[in-house]
Amino acid sequence: MRSERDARGWSQADAVRVMRAKSSSNLPTDSTLLRNWRRWESGESRPDDFYAPIIAAAFDTVTAAFFPKARPNRDDELLSATGMDTLEFLGRLRISDVSSVTLEAIRITAERLCCDYSCADPHELHAEGTAWLRRITSLLDGRLTLSQHREILVLAGWVALLVGCVDFDLGRRTASEATRRAAYSLGQEAEHAEITCWAAELAAWAALTQGNYRGVIDTVDPMLEVSRSLRVGVQLTAQRAKAWARLGERREAEAALADGRAILERLDHPANLDNHFVIDAQKFDFYAMDCCRVAGEDRLAESYAREVIRNATRADGSVRNPMRVSEAHLTLAVVAVRNRDLEMALDEGMRAFAGKRRSLPSLVWIAGEAAREMIERYPGDPRTRVYTDQLRSLSIE
Repeated sequence: MRSERDARGWSQADAVRVMRAKSSSNLPTDSTLLRNWRRWESGESRPDDFYAPIIAAAFDTVTAAFFPKARPNRDDELLSATGMDTLEFLGRLRISDVSSVTLEAIRITAERLCCDYSCADPHELHAEGTAWLRRITSLLDGRLTLSQHREILVLAGWVALLVGCVDFDLGRRTASEATRRAAYSLGQEAEHAEITCWAAELAAWAALTQGNYRGVIDTVDPMLEVSRSLRVGVQLTAQRAKAWARLGERREAEAALADGRAILERLDHPANLDNHFVIDAQKFDFYAMDCCRVAGEDRLAESYAREVIRNATRADGSVRNPMRVSEAHLTLAVVAVRNRDLEMALDEGMRAFAGKRRSLPSLVWIAGEAAREMIERYPGDPRTRVYTDQLRSLSIE
């Protein structure tokens, strides 16, 4: 709470006033709120379920991101869930045995693939995802009940989305677009709004990294109404906010972020935060970080970036979300350049490039924005040349 308050240049009394302005309920006197704030900020006590959403709103974020709950343990071992090992599972798929146990095994496999997205080697994940997509879709030619047919369409849709995302990360735009269209068709046939919305989100992501900001908005807008009760709605509004920010429309960007925040607040906390297609509340800081950086709100951008890095780093120092961390380091690089500290900017930029798991189009896009800041302020400095040479060395297949 203190670091967020400091990033905005607020006193504790200022924070209390903003908190009151964000509340739709009657609150105690300012002196009482100020005493509570001091206790909360010192760690003496924790805000309860009434105050936590108001405090989160005061900092333009969501409750689950500002006051995160412990991540639940999950046991998704195929054997423990179904009684089958992988060899038996594959044998059943070969003979098109679509029993309830086989469907459960496919669900577990699709979930595992989506959970591997952030950290697995992208080439290996792509190969595995493609193989499973073929196996799952081959079942559609067998004898199925209507409910089985729909569920296999849905599971194939999720795996197709995953493969499309990995294709995109590897710079294979044509392949990514083909797989995205397949996922969209599977979602339409299954009448599964979340899959069709995610397919649209992937198109918006591609348009964003190509600088087609109006295209992002045109892609997202038709999906807004249907996605307002879905987690993908948060991601769609985030892409919309990023596009508006780069078009210089700050109010539109803030409104889009507010829409995403409202969706998150209405939804329950997800059981599995590792799944790429499950939006966790802490990712909201990642969206806000991008918009603040583009808008020139450097103190807030830096605060969000450090929070993104902290939330993405496990207790043992390993990184849970390396792609988010890379963009956070690029944000810190931009802030450092604007503060006339090119040495720190170069250091943060090199950290961003060092990540092994990365989305090349996104990384090149954000790193390019950082390069423009460096070239504008330090056009002839050898350190700028080191950074731009490293950026040029990022190869896209």
